[in-house]
Amino acid sequence: MVGGGTDAFIGGVHRMAARLDGAYELVAGALSSTPDRSLRSAEVLGLARGYGDYLSMVEAERSLPEDQRIEAVSIVTPNHLHFPVAKAFLEAGIHVICDKPMTLTSREAEELQTLASNASLVLAVTYNYTGYPLVREARQMIAEGAIGAIRKVIVEYHQGWLATKLEAAGMKQAAWRLDPTQAGVAGAMGDIGSHAENLVSTVTGLELEAICADLSRFVEGRVLDDDASILLRFEGGAKGVLLASQVAVGMENDLRLRVFGEDGSLTWRQEDPNRLLHHPMGEPVRILTRGGPGLHANAESATRVPAGHPEGFLEAFAQLYSEIAVSIRATQGRVEHAGIHPTGLDGLRGMRFIEATVASAVSDAKWTPIQGSHNQD
Repeated sequence: MVGGGTDAFIGGVHRMAARLDGAYELVAGALSSTPDRSLRSAEVLGLARGYGDYLSMVEAERSLPEDQRIEAVSIVTPNHLHFPVAKAFLEAGIHVICDKPMTLTSREAEELQTLASNASLVLAVTYNYTGYPLVREARQMIAEGAIGAIRKVIVEYHQGWLATKLEAAGMKQAAWRLDPTQAGVAGAMGDIGSHAENLVSTVTGLELEAICADLSRFVEGRVLDDDASILLRFEGGAKGVLLASQVAVGMENDLRLRVFGEDGSLTWRQEDPNRLLHHPMGEPVRILTRGGPGLHANAESATRVPAGHPEGFLEAFAQLYSEIAVSIRATQGRVEHAGIHPTGLDGLRGMRFIEATVASAVSDAKWTPIQGSHNQD
């Protein structure tokens, strides 16, 4: 692991998720931005090999016999380090698991994707909300035509924790997310809007064609956005709305997805993740429950405990880690098929989307095309 020292929330989440299904052993890490703190964290976590920084970690691991070096690295640093760390490990022949957004720019994302592809290495991005069983169920139902051709998609991700200027009060997690040198060109859009875009893409299979974005900085003195309202146009004629805010007072982690088709609709909410609402045309609403009857195999395979026992955030992360492990084994010829999880292509699409929202917000044009969509390639 690179980043994610003992005082970092997300590092602990990744470590718990990786261990949950027994597919990983954490043996090495460069866990902090300073050598002393990094080595202290490694000692506290009981790592076999602690390093002061990621460059010394790359060189030391690469020099070990193949059966002793790490097979994969999990990158849980602030955004600006994702690209150089991922590049260094890919060039050393080590699989990469990277938190989102994958890089600061689409050009960097393209370079990582090319590196991984040319070396037949796994490059995975932890858009963790795609690991929920009922997200998998919604995706399968749409693919099988359960709600007919999609007409409209509404995705909302609302938080309220940045409604005041926490970055000026010395809160580290707020400070780096609102610093363009560390977070990139977007604030709320890069942090949570990227999750919303990925959830829509994963569940619906739709390709974005163009967007019309309005980004706001409601808290005085901020350089990066803390709120976004975006109109979406998809190839094939479907329309959508994406709302993302970190200044929505009272909201905790309110991610919601609604998909409306010709024959029905689906609704899923991350804060109530064990229920999926299906409204068939002219029929009573169906409530599908995680672990309950009538689900597809891909939802059942992402379920760990019986119905009625809450299952959520950590397990969704763990689902991705387990599937990434399958993909790594596939590169080694130990299994035939790769796992189902977000890849470097998802990371690249996410970066193109973030850049397009920033461009759209300052443009006089009503619609901004999405680079990489079929009509743009």
